[in-house]
Amino acid sequence: MNKQSPIPSHRFNRLFRLGKLASGVAGSALQEGAKKMIRGERPVASEMLLTPANASRISSQLSEMRGAVMKVGQLLSMEAGDILPKELTDILSNLRESAHSMPQADLNAVLAGAWGEDWQDLFTSFDETPFAAASIGQVHEAVDQQGRHLAIKIQYPGIAKSIDSDVDNVASLLKWFKLLPPELDIQPLLDAAKQQLHDEADYKLEAKYLMTYRERIADDDMFRVPEVVHSLSTENVLAMSYIEGESIETIVEQHPECRNQLATRIIDLSLKEFLNWGMVQTDPNFANFRYNVEDNTIGLLDFGALRIHDTCRSESFSDLLHAAMEQDLEKIVHAACAVGYIEKEDPFNYRMAIADLVQTAAEPALHEGDYNFKHSSLSQRLSDKLMKLRSQKDFQRIPPADVIFLHRKLAGIYLLCANINAHVDVRAKIHDIFKLPPDPVPAVI
Repeated sequence: MNKQSPIPSHRFNRLFRLGKLASGVAGSALQEGAKKMIRGERPVASEMLLTPANASRISSQLSEMRGAVMKVGQLLSMEAGDILPKELTDILSNLRESAHSMPQADLNAVLAGAWGEDWQDLFTSFDETPFAAASIGQVHEAVDQQGRHLAIKIQYPGIAKSIDSDVDNVASLLKWFKLLPPELDIQPLLDAAKQQLHDEADYKLEAKYLMTYRERIADDDMFRVPEVVHSLSTENVLAMSYIEGESIETIVEQHPECRNQLATRIIDLSLKEFLNWGMVQTDPNFANFRYNVEDNTIGLLDFGALRIHDTCRSESFSDLLHAAMEQDLEKIVHAACAVGYIEKEDPFNYRMAIADLVQTAAEPALHEGDYNFKHSSLSQRLSDKLMKLRSQKDFQRIPPADVIFLHRKLAGIYLLCANINAHVDVRAKIHDIFKLPPDPVPAVI
């Protein structure tokens, strides 16, 4: 169902909405606490705040506001999910596809500002119902007068100007409700969120990234990337060729050999992005992959979240992956320091805990032969180890901002491979990328 609601664009209006949300949540929590005391129960703060009614209230309000409040929620659910109360993590992680679309009047105003009052004359058809709506904008299908099938990405009015204040207001609410440990410093994450959101709201930058990425895979017949239509693109409207395809999850219906080949190529592309190109599309939302069953290709969408990394950063991660594959503890610790997981003053037990996490996360790369993503318990084991580590007061730390976005990518690709029941020889693929000799074949005695 396409839910429409006006976007509160004025800074005071957005602050008022968050304040109203906070008051509603607090009032509901007090009522819940009073009920528990009457029943002779001892109220627990997180349980009072995150009742089903409050969960619905938070999710609904953030979905209506869109913008930074949604994006910060997504980032927190991803990187602080082992620290936040589970109920809040569930709310935040479900925000990705729950944004409302803008009303028709707002849509017309944005497009008239971009193309003029007679903008509809540019098209033979324009679907006024978006086929996608997220935190920054929504996407419409259209056919122009030249017969080109297009996807038109339209930014919500006022969203770009609200980014900094939205992020700061969300941070204040988290502190007010005491939903984060006081020892946890999320400021680097908030700063990264602001920068990432400003980049995503810059459609000219996204067009540049899209063209650069398109050139990178020009000779790869497996992947399709939209072509920018410059004549229709502006600061808040991005026009692209429409990529045909179905949900990436329909790959699960294909023959195992086909399914595994496609998953292998996706993993190969993801590894090349960071280890070779220094250019990573950090939003692995399933909606950003489209599978075309007719020609067995995958369409890649949404390059607003693309991040550029310098050579040193890529080399640090290459060293860490090498060390993990060699299972060399000393090298793992040294590389983890270079990446930023470990600081020089960290005690020995913390260094060993991080090294253990790295080795656990590298399991698909260490596994000989095809790795069965669907039946792996890796995700749960990593979560358990992180919860145990972060339960220690002195070890509640979030990795560097650029590493957080890499985690987002890797976790998303892992989840995708699990959902499509993929079996992939990840170790062999890494050997190919690093140009390492293949694993020796065991001698037959």
